[in-house]
Amino acid sequence: MVELGNAVKNVNVGDRVVVPFTISCGGCFFCNRDLWSLCDNSNPNAWLVEKQMGHSPAGLFGYSHLFGGYAGGQAEYARVPFADVGLFKIPDGLTDEQVLFLTDVFPTGYMAAENCNIKPGDIVAVWGCGPVGQFAIRSAYMLGAERVIAFDRVPERLQMAKEYGKAEVLNYEEVDIGEALKEMTGGRGPDACIDAVGMEAHGTDFMAMYDQVKQAVRLETDRPTALRQVIVSCRKGGHVSIPGVYGGFIDKVPMGAAMNKGLTMKMGQTHVHKYLKPLLEHIQNGDIDPTFIITHSLPLEQAPHGYEIFKHKKDNCIKVVLKP
Repeated sequence: MVELGNAVKNVNVGDRVVVPFTISCGGCFFCNRDLWSLCDNSNPNAWLVEKQMGHSPAGLFGYSHLFGGYAGGQAEYARVPFADVGLFKIPDGLTDEQVLFLTDVFPTGYMAAENCNIKPGDIVAVWGCGPVGQFAIRSAYMLGAERVIAFDRVPERLQMAKEYGKAEVLNYEEVDIGEALKEMTGGRGPDACIDAVGMEAHGTDFMAMYDQVKQAVRLETDRPTALRQVIVSCRKGGHVSIPGVYGGFIDKVPMGAAMNKGLTMKMGQTHVHKYLKPLLEHIQNGDIDPTFIITHSLPLEQAPHGYEIFKHKKDNCIKVVLKP
């Protein structure tokens, strides 16, 4: 912290803090119910998103003008609204890298796993082995899963999920996901399925090509390949968790399967404030070291290079940390 407003009493100049990507006032109906990403007061452009979604979620750092137009946090300095609520002081003894992911991907992966209502002995399947998927895998085991099966097509992501997450991994370009899951679960299907991919999913089947064509002519905004597979693959009476972001309208979603199989579906932007303290305790207790996710550490002025290698999957890049 380098400067504080008069209303901020919970931290001091010089403190190390983490800031949730969700912006929350701390006093509205939703914040008082631990639904921090649904805050009523932090999105100054609520009227824009209400036209599309009916109601506005919270403002979010770096999430377009629909969600408040707040600049992202990859900068030398960042201004934090509602800082008396959204700043969390970091105790001594932990490195910056150990706590950095408390701002977003660690709580997102944990909430994704928590939404699965995991019971001892459960089998959890995770679509996508990017940073959120990696933390969803680790969190599923922390919450009591017996097995985690994970899918991706990027070799280094699959290797990380296998080595650090102890997941059983499959390349979706090499196997039929639905058939593989039936075989690996005795025909029943996973107890819970997590879509950690979202709106920009890739696929190899006809429906994936269908999405690309419809998106190209602006008849569909998102590509829900992973979501379709999650719904169809989950066992009867199972849980579907969706941390992967969807932004608009999607087509050919098998709602008949979801309804008739009695699936429970939970989704949403992460209630980061709810999870910061308990996950910080997990780090302090040695239950998890979030730095396993870091593959590259670069100075801030090399941010364009970091974006380049991440976007194009170069140099085995999975997660880049930028330092001032």
